[in-house]
Amino acid sequence: MTRTVNCRKYGEPLEGLAMPPFPGPAGEDIFNTVSAKAWEEWTVHQTRLINEKHLNMMDKDARKYLTEQRELFLSGDQFDKAEGYVPE
Repeated sequence: MTRTVNCRKYGEPLEGLAMPPFPGPAGEDIFNTVSAKAWEEWTVHQTRLINEKHLNMMDKDARKYLTEQRELFLSGDQFDKAEGYVPE
């Protein structure tokens, strides 16, 4: 049986994640309020941001930037796009 959540990005009941994406309160919040579809879209976008903006994940500011972008993306707000990305 699949787990359903009221996805905050899409505002409708969708299939939820099987487990929190990472430990802690933020991971639990995502687990309870974000659909598997929205999370998959975020992971693709996150990878694009890291690659196109040449982010170093060892850098505290880069991690903070991605956390901010994740919250904007998953909440359906305006988020940064990767400038050099051209869809196939």
